[in-house]
Amino acid sequence: MNINQKISLKEKIGYALGDGAANIAWRGVATFLFIFYTDVFGLSPVTVGVLFLVARFSDGISDILMGVIGDRTKSKYGKFRPWILWTAIPLAVILSLLFTSPDLSASGKIAYAYITYIFFTLLYTANNIPYGALMAVMTGDDKVRTTLGSYRMVGAFAGGMLVQGALLFLVAHFGNVNPDIEIHKLADEKFKVEVSTSRDVESVNIKTEDGIATFVWEDANMDSTENIPTHGKSFAMQADKKYAFIVSGEENITKSTISIIDQKKGYSNSMYVMSAFLALFMFITFYTTRERVQPPKAQKNNLKQDLKDLISNKPWVVLLVIGLLFNVYNSIKQGIVVIYFTHYLNDQLLAASYLVGLMLASVAGAMLTSPLGRKLGKRNLFIYALLFSGGVNALLMFCGPEDISAIFTIGIVSEFASAMFPTLFFVMLGDAADFSEFKNGRRATGLIYSAGSFATKFGGGIAGAIIGLVLGAFHYNGQDTTSIKGAIPGIIMLMSWVPAIITVVTAALMTLYPLNQKKLDEITVELNSRRLKEQNN
Repeated sequence: MNINQKISLKEKIGYALGDGAANIAWRGVATFLFIFYTDVFGLSPVTVGVLFLVARFSDGISDILMGVIGDRTKSKYGKFRPWILWTAIPLAVILSLLFTSPDLSASGKIAYAYITYIFFTLLYTANNIPYGALMAVMTGDDKVRTTLGSYRMVGAFAGGMLVQGALLFLVAHFGNVNPDIEIHKLADEKFKVEVSTSRDVESVNIKTEDGIATFVWEDANMDSTENIPTHGKSFAMQADKKYAFIVSGEENITKSTISIIDQKKGYSNSMYVMSAFLALFMFITFYTTRERVQPPKAQKNNLKQDLKDLISNKPWVVLLVIGLLFNVYNSIKQGIVVIYFTHYLNDQLLAASYLVGLMLASVAGAMLTSPLGRKLGKRNLFIYALLFSGGVNALLMFCGPEDISAIFTIGIVSEFASAMFPTLFFVMLGDAADFSEFKNGRRATGLIYSAGSFATKFGGGIAGAIIGLVLGAFHYNGQDTTSIKGAIPGIIMLMSWVPAIITVVTAALMTLYPLNQKKLDEITVELNSRRLKEQNN
């Protein structure tokens, strides 16, 4: 079989859908799990931050083990494709359980969160390391691999767009509690709104559809410092009990303009739908892709030698650190978006439009990565994109809640550049696998790609810890209006200059990456010569 044959459009799209599925899981978790845990499940931000970090400590071992297992898997379907099939349904199930909110004690909730989250990371490892390694064995040509990497990232961003763009609208749909609403006009742009429902609801959010009006509780005995006007209120509802608010700032408020969402039911049912798409996309990836590049025939299983080769592989070591840092950058930005829009801009559904805008910019960035990479070189493009994305993102610190156009523009421009990071990263891991075979005469593709999964998950864990600690320092409590108001400076920090600092450090470290295009061309020619000799023997 020609290892450098052109890959069909069908196979490229099929492979891309696999990362679409992975990003339904990963971006769904990175974007929505923090706010689900704090605002719906009732955990403190520090508890969530520690959970995200602690759950990562086993990742280095589990990722390496999965890489080793993948390299040693033997089946009629290949080494890596079978794992995509075997893990599709389990990963979909555990994603659903992550966003399920059982009625437990405080300690029971923490235990449930730890168990489901750790199982999620393990299943994601078993799926994503073989998926990533698959790209390196679909073709032996690094330029074809770069094109395939661009398709992969388009699929990834499409999956992210699906979950980030549609989820909040699905939450609104599935979370409708069909409340009884009474409205009494008190003055121009001032109304008394009373709401009730026939069942207990643990966590609801009330706002107007446009998100402009402010709400205060109609409770004369409530301390004014605890009853600050906000664009929405989150609270628990008891069956058949009336809750009264004074709503100001909009004309002609009617029952149809009042939105009351059961966040617990909304998030759970919405993620069940997303999980079904995840499993479907994984099945398509399995059935449409093929493995073509095999380890040298004379290679014997030798884990000790594989690990020794890995540690001495300078491109891989540099990429491991780089991948970790850029995932911290991306995960902080993703993890704070919904909180930023919910509590700073006071319009949670607007976050969905923003995230769709980012995904469209990401698709454009991913598609331009291949031609720009050929012109500038992968390493140089990575450095330029890092500095540009972080510098633009830092400008969000100057935006107020009314600067919607500026926020969208800054976010989209920054995301266009940051979309090039993962596209280049996973392609460069394939280059590192080629470098190891070129240098040592041995190939351990799965082990090489364990860096990708480790960097993604541990970077996300560090990001979650940073978000949790910063919000904790500002005493954020997603179910308490007063504490939310006091945490606004921390939310702005996390949305703007905190992640930007990381890009500067990452760009500096990227200068240590040793594989330029001239060296890659030399490696490709030599490896193709060796493989041709093996085929003819």
